[in-house]
Amino acid sequence: MMNWRAKIAVAAGVLLLAGCRELPRYFASDTTIARAGGKELRMGDVRSVVPQGLSGEDSAAFMKRYVDRWIIKQLKLEEAETIFSSSAGDIDRMVEEYRQALLIRELDQHYVDRSIDTLFTDDEIAAYYNAHKADFKLDRTIVKGRIVQFGAGYRQAAKLKTLMASKSEAQQQDFRDICEKSNFPVSDFREHWIDFSEFLSYLPTLRSQNYDPVLASTAVQEMRDSYSRYYFQIEAVMREGEPIPLERLRGTIRRILFNQRKGEIIRLHEEELLRRAEEEGDVKLFGAMQELRTGEMPAGTTNEAKR
Repeated sequence: MMNWRAKIAVAAGVLLLAGCRELPRYFASDTTIARAGGKELRMGDVRSVVPQGLSGEDSAAFMKRYVDRWIIKQLKLEEAETIFSSSAGDIDRMVEEYRQALLIRELDQHYVDRSIDTLFTDDEIAAYYNAHKADFKLDRTIVKGRIVQFGAGYRQAAKLKTLMASKSEAQQQDFRDICEKSNFPVSDFREHWIDFSEFLSYLPTLRSQNYDPVLASTAVQEMRDSYSRYYFQIEAVMREGEPIPLERLRGTIRRILFNQRKGEIIRLHEEELLRRAEEEGDVKLFGAMQELRTGEMPAGTTNEAKR
């Protein structure tokens, strides 16, 4: 007699033929092709899960793997039910609690999707930020600034430094023109905050050295390595412990406001659900719980118990 693996191979071979000709009537029917753990697997169950577009050989291989896994699954389930029969009630309870939680989550999401407004104005974001600024503290120093790198032998370095430091828009344009014409790399972080450690990564710095002193000046400063010179200017500094700038928190605040709106939609739906159920008589409280709902203390409750 063939073992179960051999039988699977035969069934897989039959499925392989399906790509070439019509299945024999026996296999075209919904016949049982495997039995394990007190359960049966039918031909229709397997044929319905074979992906479309597979070649005959691939279909047969897929079928064999599928039936192998199905048999192992049933055997393991049978063994688990035997070993854990004493805790079957607990497992059923956990499964039911999980099912209920999934249903409630789907219901909440249904009402959220139907009602929520995901648009948040700048004023709403700023209002939340100002009301909760103390909750957002920097855990590192951040800066705004600019860095330009140029060759060590560049003869107009002094002019470049003067232009970089100038407040004149015309001279700033001259600075940009020179850098572009000479292919000097410029790292400009003046429009957004950057970690001070990341700013330093664009400069020839050493990990072992403390560079906090450069934060004390907004003037153009200089560093050098073997091949290049670097002018850098730190225009603004915020240190650890100060409030995180709003521009760094917009995404976070949007998520917070979204969750608040989501929670409010769920709360309002729950209140409406309860109100309607009470009006229609679908909810009834008895005894002490009814008295607690109305604000009365249950009969027999002493002042000491209240305290």
